[in-house]
Amino acid sequence: MFPHKITKVSPGTNERLMSHFGCDSDGFVQVGDQKWIFPAEYARHASGFYQFQHSSDDVWIMTFPRSGTTLCQELVWLLKNNLDFKKSAEIHLFKRAPFFEFNIICGQKFVQDVLDLNNHDPASIEHLNYLVTPRYKTWDGLISPRIIKTHLPFCLLSPSLLSASKVVYVARNPKDVLISYYHLCKLLKYDHFNYRGDLKTFWQFFKEDLVCWGPYWEHIKQAWDQRHHPNMLFIFYENLMRDMFSEVKTIAKFLNVKYSDEDLQQLVDHLEINNFRQKVPCTAPEVIKGISEDGRRLEFIRRGKTNGGDPELIPELSREIDEWIEANLQDTDFRFPVESH
Repeated sequence: MFPHKITKVSPGTNERLMSHFGCDSDGFVQVGDQKWIFPAEYARHASGFYQFQHSSDDVWIMTFPRSGTTLCQELVWLLKNNLDFKKSAEIHLFKRAPFFEFNIICGQKFVQDVLDLNNHDPASIEHLNYLVTPRYKTWDGLISPRIIKTHLPFCLLSPSLLSASKVVYVARNPKDVLISYYHLCKLLKYDHFNYRGDLKTFWQFFKEDLVCWGPYWEHIKQAWDQRHHPNMLFIFYENLMRDMFSEVKTIAKFLNVKYSDEDLQQLVDHLEINNFRQKVPCTAPEVIKGISEDGRRLEFIRRGKTNGGDPELIPELSREIDEWIEANLQDTDFRFPVESH
């Protein structure tokens, strides 16, 4: 039984969200005491996600959106698959390390619109069928080890997750998360994405915990509280960017896999951002109209900036976010790595 109450957001909040983000007419829901926010499609699958049966060789990559998830999917998949770069290039990443709850951003209106735009051609039908099928219904047949991506927080997944499987949690400074999430929401047409607004307004939604998979701080707090569990590895995106070789060695040790330093350096080179863009297919090669802005093929790796280094982060906004971060870190021992100069 799913233990959390699911309610529709207030009419005023729903109107604000619907005027800025794409979504089915059902709008948005909030979940539990923390008021996790999702498109209404989540409510139909909450119990399935929560009751999913974990396996001892599953590895979960858990993050708040835009925290280095895609990079870590590739990293972990390769470590668990004998650094099979050939297979990595042949099979797109979202098939090799699927997104657990992807179907919640594919509501009925979105699916129908995409089908109509593509004249119901077989490729679009096959692609959409894959997207809307809940992963908890299909994963029993996946080849072990299963590498699973999720943005869901611990409380919305099975309480047996950490006792059964390994979890790599990646945290990233909210300044960089904000900019990256804003651009992704502008690019994609899925529910909760298809954002129609400016960065300043997106920041208001973000700090009010009204972007999907929020609240941001509670997401990180739940993982931070579990950081000493033997099946949990909590890492920072900033450290991964600063010294990827050391972080890759840490992750390999956590996963109980052994490689030579030469092999690990080859993996680090493969993950360099420009190499990654060129060599790693993240999504299916077909371009399906209506999924991204202007029908572009999806690019999930953006700039990889750290410590608020994006030029769009103007000083006034940067100071406001700094104050918000400071207020939320009071009375906690959690701190983001600081870049040394």
